[in-house]
Amino acid sequence: MAKKQNKETVEELEQQQNANEDAKNVSEENENNEATEATEKAEEISAEAKLTAENAELKDKFRRLFAEFDNYKKRTAKERIELFKTAGQDIIKELLPVLDDFERAIKANEEATGQPAGENDGFVLIHKKLWANLERKGLKKMEARELDFDAELHEAIAKVPAGDDQKGKVIDVVEEGYFLNDKIIRHAKVVVGN
Repeated sequence: MAKKQNKETVEELEQQQNANEDAKNVSEENENNEATEATEKAEEISAEAKLTAENAELKDKFRRLFAEFDNYKKRTAKERIELFKTAGQDIIKELLPVLDDFERAIKANEEATGQPAGENDGFVLIHKKLWANLERKGLKKMEARELDFDAELHEAIAKVPAGDDQKGKVIDVVEEGYFLNDKIIRHAKVVVGN
């Protein structure tokens, strides 16, 4: 019987030892699993951070492209409006000498007859009609007479001696200047007091 008890005690001790080793193995496995899970989580966080950074970069690119496209649309719309405003500029420029000739003809007729031109004179009627059509297209006459000389608006073709109050002022206008939609299409040719 004593052998039996010893055998049982040895078996119990072996079982305890096996249980301790199993517990050790389980705790090592748990530690290994926890370490593996920690590295997997770190990799997931790293991958998530990468994707977040990539997403932010793509959003920034999208915003920049959208802003650039919006600026392009605004610029082309502005250019198109400007083109429509000045589309007939070449034709109007070519009609300006005709307008000048009408004004000279009216003045010459007044000087020859000694009477001011009437509203029903042929030259006056044609001149008014032409001027009205050009005004509708945006043509405006530049005021220059008795104003200070401005090199951006006027082209000085002569200087004449003048009194102190006329120095630097436009004395006479030889050829009228014109604006088309507030853009100068012909500078006024003027005589300036010196």
